[in-house]
Amino acid sequence: MRKDSRLSRMLHVLIHMNHLDEPATSEKIAKMLNTNPVVVRRTMSGLRKAGYVTSEKGHGGGWTLSAALSDITLLDIYNALGDRSVFSIGLSDEQTSCPVEIAVNKAIHDALEDAEALLLARFQNVTLDVLAENVAGYSLNL
Repeated sequence: MRKDSRLSRMLHVLIHMNHLDEPATSEKIAKMLNTNPVVVRRTMSGLRKAGYVTSEKGHGGGWTLSAALSDITLLDIYNALGDRSVFSIGLSDEQTSCPVEIAVNKAIHDALEDAEALLLARFQNVTLDVLAENVAGYSLNL
């Protein structure tokens, strides 16, 4: 099963952008992430709608941060990327009448719900500036 790496990839990009003196083009970001600039623009548009980045078209344009890293949490970026499940574990058949499957599904559902709440609470307490401090001293140009 394929993992959704958008959160970690966008955190990576935002921390790099914080160290740039000029806007980061979609092409430059795409090269760093080994993806297509269209994918970058589509993903970054959610961050723009949430107010964490801005974009300028044309020569000298690109993406820039519009909020301080200290004002952005992991949860903020997670939410800006759109609704999805934190975990990819699924239930076997949600429309079953089998009492065993109902019990198994309930146990899995409840455990996943508790784990997701704990993880998202943790995300709310971690700001991007803390992540950036952990890479101090490294060259962070795109």
